[in-house]
Amino acid sequence: MISFSSKYRSKQIEIMDNIDFKGVEMHNLLNDLRFVNKWLGGNKTTISGIKKILKNHPKNKEITILDIGCGDGEMLRNCAEFGRKNGFIFNCIGIDFNQNILKLAEDKSRNYSNINFQKTDVLLEVDQIPTADITLFTLFLHHFENDDIERLLNRSLNKTNIAVIINDLHRNKLAFTLFKWFSKILLNTKTAYHDGLVSIARGFNSRELKSIANQIPNQNSIIRWRWAFRFQWIMLKNP
Repeated sequence: MISFSSKYRSKQIEIMDNIDFKGVEMHNLLNDLRFVNKWLGGNKTTISGIKKILKNHPKNKEITILDIGCGDGEMLRNCAEFGRKNGFIFNCIGIDFNQNILKLAEDKSRNYSNINFQKTDVLLEVDQIPTADITLFTLFLHHFENDDIERLLNRSLNKTNIAVIINDLHRNKLAFTLFKWFSKILLNTKTAYHDGLVSIARGFNSRELKSIANQIPNQNSIIRWRWAFRFQWIMLKNP
């Protein structure tokens, strides 16, 4: 049974965190996640952060966007489309530790010449994290304990020129209950049901995010709540 606590982040494990996760169940889960993000506006939280950061940025200079924990590359495809429509020159890099998901990401992104992927475990292979202008963490940090999150954000900020954008879940009892009802009607996989509930239980409240932000030097953080039950955390690197 999947438990929920308003006071503490869950330590339960998501099925998709298995490095060998693959096959039909993986495809179906990613389809379910894409459906949820589309209808709950999840990807818009990240794109709006990019839009704010690049408001006064020159459009004739290439911008490297790194998506850590990129999954099937959907977020980077959204970034590429945003860049194309707004006249930006984006070089997009996605990294993930699951080679099976990366193969799918490459297949789905074959029409985007400015998107590339690499297999990297960001906790164990720090030196392989590329340098970027903007680094994205979309629904990724909740997979880790707070100490690992602090180390990862410190390392990523050191390799980022402009800003880090975090889009992650608000741990909220109403969100947990609503997802139970929603998923039983609209989702197709038991894995999506399980991992969705675990994700919410592993999510954050604003106090926890501010506490983590206070441990990251050389940056200025702006944390905002966004629908549906998301936090947008923009970490601007100090000059």
